[in-house]
Amino acid sequence: MSKFKDTDMQVVIGWVLRLGVFISMTVVFFGGIIYLYRHGHSMADHHVFKGIPVFLQSADGIVNGIITLRGQAIIQAGIILLIATPIVRVIFSAIGFVVEKDYLYIGITLLVLLIIFISMLSGHAG
Repeated sequence: MSKFKDTDMQVVIGWVLRLGVFISMTVVFFGGIIYLYRHGHSMADHHVFKGIPVFLQSADGIVNGIITLRGQAIIQAGIILLIATPIVRVIFSAIGFVVEKDYLYIGITLLVLLIIFISMLSGHAG
């Protein structure tokens, strides 16, 4: 059995990014078709700002919206998948560094993940 190389990990990470973008694009497209099918005939009222529907503001609402085939919830799930794609890439990078036993980059990658998760949980960005 040949040893896992750095170039092999780069190929895996490249496929993770491609697959993540493709899946999220497909989900958003599917949600857009459903949304246009159900709401494509209605006229937009630009005099009243409605904002984001309440059911899209929680994970439970999005999951229930997906189960009931609500287009906006499916689009929102696709956008969440797109946002999660680079985070998954960082996780795969950490796994690659563990396989290579590159402890400096393991530490740096775990620090980046920690910063990402703290930012997500605290609601602060930048």
